[in-house]
Amino acid sequence: MYVVLMAMLALNVSNEVLNGFSIVEKSLNRTTQNSTLENLALYDEFAVQMKANPQKTKEWYDKAQAVKKVSDSLYNLKEAIVIEADGKNGDVRNIRNKEDMEAANQVMLAPGRGRGQELHDAVVAYRRQMVDMVGTYRQKKMIASNLSTDIPEDISAMGKNWQEYMFESMPAAAAVTLLSKLQNDVRYAEGEVLHTLVQNIDVKDIRVNALEAFVIPNSQTIVRGDKFSAHIVMAAVDTTQVPDIYIGNQKVELKDNLYERICGTTGDFTLAGYLETVNGNGEKVRRDFSQKYTVVDPSATVSADLMNMLYAGYNNPISISVPGVPLSKVQATMTNGTLQPVGPGKYIARPSKIGENATITVISTNTGRTQQMGQFSFRVRRLPDPTPYITMNDEHGNPTRFKGGGLVKGQLVGANTLGAAIDDGILDIAFKVQSFETVFFDNMGNAVPIVSDGASFSGRQKETFRKLTRNRRFYISRVTVVGPDGLTRTLQNPMEVIVK
Repeated sequence: MYVVLMAMLALNVSNEVLNGFSIVEKSLNRTTQNSTLENLALYDEFAVQMKANPQKTKEWYDKAQAVKKVSDSLYNLKEAIVIEADGKNGDVRNIRNKEDMEAANQVMLAPGRGRGQELHDAVVAYRRQMVDMVGTYRQKKMIASNLSTDIPEDISAMGKNWQEYMFESMPAAAAVTLLSKLQNDVRYAEGEVLHTLVQNIDVKDIRVNALEAFVIPNSQTIVRGDKFSAHIVMAAVDTTQVPDIYIGNQKVELKDNLYERICGTTGDFTLAGYLETVNGNGEKVRRDFSQKYTVVDPSATVSADLMNMLYAGYNNPISISVPGVPLSKVQATMTNGTLQPVGPGKYIARPSKIGENATITVISTNTGRTQQMGQFSFRVRRLPDPTPYITMNDEHGNPTRFKGGGLVKGQLVGANTLGAAIDDGILDIAFKVQSFETVFFDNMGNAVPIVSDGASFSGRQKETFRKLTRNRRFYISRVTVVGPDGLTRTLQNPMEVIVK
């Protein structure tokens, strides 16, 4: 609205338009007055709290007083413009020469005595200070926008500055309205900062009219022999006024409000009592509290994710947990190998020696000290021999493993490599094939072995496949593999293949 009105000022505007500025001016003044009264009420609250609790209030009271001083110090130049337009008896509330376009020029832009640059610098400094004192992005953005001194690019390109953009050839009524808007924006920014400062102290009684007592335990499940620890506090805690604490009906002195006791027996227990404090009127306020907790025997759970034993030289996945204890507070170690954490409650166990048990020890640090929760032993065995298979695709193009039996000749001729793995539905442990043989039988029944090309079928083997007739058999034998444990082994059981 203001920009549209200003754009019309270069024209010979009517009295109705100039009177419109007076209407806007009165509205802005009412809004500014209401904001001023609200801000003054907050300053009064700061003064009351400063007397009641200076230790807690002083830092924020001093900042509020600084805000008031800088807000009141911004120049009020409306009177100067009206006097320039109407003479020394000019009245801001009743401007006679509303259309006077020289008054604002003389007060704000006159060489050597114009106050425009001074006002610009004051607005910039005030905006920066207020933006730094509010907390939220919304507040910062609103204040920066309201008190912006940016000007349109086309105006800047003409070499004009902010004060010229705002006041050059501006009727007195419009200039006064612009300054009223600036006053309104200043009081808004002042209020936003005051409300931010108020949040840092307990200014209004409503902030503490719903006081409740709370027990905050470190853990509600306690292992026998360990400590039960809990903070007993009054909701909205005030570090400058510590409440009296009663366990049962006996007053206790607690360091940092921390209650502790050794738990020697298992079962369900209740910590009960009450707190007493003094409110703003000097009256005693009592709040009861009650907290249940459970003491249990030391226990832990350790399970091998895939089997009831561990394989030497292999990354065995392990899950470890302790009932009632966060996974972040559980630690574990292992003999005969290494135990590496890979996630919350998840570990990789890699035993070293075959035939020697691996023992996993579980430790809890839930209460700030280490406590052993159990030990678990696993037998360590050598990885079993894998099963060889021909790598191929099924009729739908999906990878599949052929482990023996009837095989269509076209699929056999299209196969390229031999693989090996422990693949029993639970484990899927791949082995690297080093070499193998295919054994064919000629018409005289003589065995004809042909050696592979590493893990791949050799050219001679594939040429033989092409010559096989239906129902002919051959065997894949002497498969040499290396497992993840680094051991080399030759598989004893041959794979039989029947051409279909």
